[in-house]
Amino acid sequence: MRRTMLGNTGLEVGVAGLGCGGSSRLGTATGRSAAESIALVRRAIDLGVTLLDTAEAYGTEEIVGQAAAAAGRDSLVISTKSRIRREGRLLSAEDIVANLEASLRRLATDRVEVFHFHGIPPADYAHVRDNLVPALLREKEKGKLRHLGITETGPNDPRHEMLSAGLHDGIWEVVMLAFHMMNQNARHSVFPLTLEKGVGTLLMFVVRRIFSDPDYLREIFTTLAAEGRIPADLATAAEPLGFLVHEAGGADDVIDAAYRYAAHTAGTDVVLFGTGSIAHLERNIASILKPALPARDVARLEDLFGALEGVGLDLPRGFKKA
Repeated sequence: MRRTMLGNTGLEVGVAGLGCGGSSRLGTATGRSAAESIALVRRAIDLGVTLLDTAEAYGTEEIVGQAAAAAGRDSLVISTKSRIRREGRLLSAEDIVANLEASLRRLATDRVEVFHFHGIPPADYAHVRDNLVPALLREKEKGKLRHLGITETGPNDPRHEMLSAGLHDGIWEVVMLAFHMMNQNARHSVFPLTLEKGVGTLLMFVVRRIFSDPDYLREIFTTLAAEGRIPADLATAAEPLGFLVHEAGGADDVIDAAYRYAAHTAGTDVVLFGTGSIAHLERNIASILKPALPARDVARLEDLFGALEGVGLDLPRGFKKA
C-alpha cells in the first residue's frame, strides 16, 4: 500500500480508504451478513487499508468497530460522522456530543481519529461553525476525537460553495468532497485551499454509478451533448471514454481510469471506495495503487470535462436529495 500524510494531521494513511457507506454499505444493503462484512473489512486491512470511513447514517459503525478490534485498533484511522439535522430540525451542540458518544459506543472505542459534520449544505454552515464546533473542540480536548472534519453534500452543493468558504475559517483539519474525472471543479475551488492550509482530503464519488453503469454513462453523455456542455460526437461514440483504455500505460477499463485519475490529482490524499465484494475490493485497491494515467489522457480529460459541475453526483440508495 502506498502511504501518505493526511494533510497536517500527522496521520500517515494508505491512499486507498474503505468507504463503509454508499449503496453497498459493506454489503449489508445487499444481504451480506455481519460476519461477511467484517471479513470484508479485515481483507481491506490485510491489503494495507488503514483508513476506515463510516457514519451514524450508514449503519456500519458496529461492523467497523468489530473488525478494527480484531485487526489491531491502534494501527487504524477511523473516521465517522454526525448529521446535524433530525426530522428537519437542526441539532444542538448537546445533540452532537450525544451522537459522538453513541458512535464511540457502536465502534467500541474510546476515540476516533476524525469526527466529521456530515453532508453540510452552504445554508447550514454558519450553524455548524458558530453553535456546534465549540462543543466538539471541548470533546477533542478530552481525547474523544483527534481531528475535526466536515463533509460536503455533493448533489446539493456542486460548486463546493460550503468548503470554498469554510476552509478560510481555519477550523477544519480534514474534509471530504465529491470528485471524479467528469466532475473536476475542486481542482480550482478546493484543492488550492487544502494544499495551502494543510487540510487532509478524502475523496468520495470517484466511481459510483456514473462509471460502473455503462447505460447510465451513455445517458449522461447524451444529455450533456444536448445541452452543449461537451462535444456532440461524444454522445454518438460507442465508447465515449474509450480513449483511456489502451496498452501504452492506459487504463484497463473506465473504472480503472477513474480511480487512477483521482488518486494522482494534486490535492488528493485518500481515495475512498465502497464495496460489498472481496474481489471488487481487491480490484479497486489495485487500480488506486497503479501509476498515473498518461499525461495526454489526463490533458484530454481536463480539456473535455474541466468545466462541468454536478455531473454524476447521485445519492446512494435510501438517501434523499435536499
